[in-house]
Parts: sequence; structure tokens; C-alpha cells
Amino acid sequence: MTEELPELRASDADRERVAEHLRDALAEGRLDMSEFEERLEATYKARTYAELAPITRDLPVPGVGAPAVNMVKQPVDDGTWSGRMVDGEGSSSWAVAVMSGFQRKGRWTVPKRFNCFAFWGGGEIDLREANFADREVEINCVAIMGGVQVIVPPGVEVVVRGIGVMGGFDHREEGTPGEPGAPRVIVTGFAFWGGVGVERKLTRAERNRLKEERRQERLDRRAERRELQASRREERWEAARDRRRTRHDRH
Repeated sequence: MTEELPELRASDADRERVAEHLRDALAEGRLDMSEFEERLEATYKARTYAELAPITRDLPVPGVGAPAVNMVKQPVDDGTWSGRMVDGEGSSSWAVAVMSGFQRKGRWTVPKRFNCFAFWGGGEIDLREANFADREVEINCVAIMGGVQVIVPPGVEVVVRGIGVMGGFDHREEGTPGEPGAPRVIVTGFAFWGGVGVERKLTRAERNRLKEERRQERLDRRAERRELQASRREERWEAARDRRRTRHDRH
């Protein structure tokens, strides 16, 4: 008799997939930090599929939308900055990492002020796919022997006002004007023996789109070269044919 699937032993890759599902749920505000840490601990202790299955049973399956329950204005996904401005509060307003880590990424709503704290740990605040509750948002970071990374999309104006003591704040993205209608992101806080980094990056979808455009451009150039080479070969063949006819007419 074949062994039932839930009794099969889970692999490290299976546990890591469940952990990634939990991180996404934390970033979306479906789990608070205590629930996330409790489930993450259970994930890495799980030995079989039967132990892994209940951990994400009440969370939406990746790629399948949850039932729509909306009481506030939702963004119009029209590819413009105005479509990413929403009313109301943010979907997450704080994050804490004590000898651990946190992430806020994907499609979440940045509040007018977001507070985070990292002590002997690290955090990532990714705004590339986020919506914004206000035209100007503040990311307040406190890093004590830890670090926080803030990732912003192209087109956003960045202002850094943090203070570092034996630590520092990254100012490299300052000075770039924002696009019309884009939000203004102010990074403030305090770093002691730690750091707060700010970097500007494209989303994975945008990178793939640009990669596909470059690939198509290379294919078009190759096609043009082949057409040009074929045209030149035809010209040489016609020239040789004309010379042969000329010699034949002389004879």
C-alpha cells in the first residue's frame, strides 16, 4: 500500500517555500510579528507534509486572489503615479527586528509615517510595487547594531535626514528630481553601530520587460544584417551575370 502524501518527509526546499509564503503574508499585513515568528519556528521544526500544511492553511494561495472586502478607495492600476495614491491608513505602519529580520514588500500601502526598529537584525522596506497613503511619506528607521535597507523605484524623490553615530545613512539617492505626481520619500531616524541604506531599483517585471526589449532589438539588428547581406549577395550576383552577358555579346 502506498504511503499517504501527508506522512511523507518534507525537504529543506519545502520548508523554505512555506517560510517565503509566511514572509509575504507578513509584508501584506495578514500576520503580525508574533504570529509570523511562531509560524516560522513551527515551519523549520516540521518534519512531514502533515506538519507543514496547517501553517499556511488560513493564508491565500500564491497567485489566487482573496475575497474582495473593501471599505476605502482603491488605487486604479493604470501605470501612473496617481493610480498609486490611496486614501486611508497604510496596510502596515511599523516593523521590529530583534536578532531577526523583517520585510515589507510587494503590493502594500505605505502610511504617511512608517516606523521600524532593528537591533542585531535587519530589515527591508521595498516601495517599488507599493501604494502610498500620501504624496509625502516618512520612513523612520532606528538601527542599533543592525541595518535597514530602503528600496525605492525610479521617479521617486528621496530626502535623507537620519543621524548616524558610529553608523550612517546612505545619501547617494538624494538630489534626483522626482517625476510629476510621484511621491516624496523622507528617510529619518538614528543609526548606532548600524546603517540605513537607500537604493533605487527597478521591479523584477520592469527588468524582465527591458531585458525582453533588448533581446528583441538584438534580433531585429540580426535580421537587418541578414537582409543587408542577402541584398549585397544579390547585387554581386546580378553584377556578375551582367558581366557574363557583356562578354557573350562581344563574342
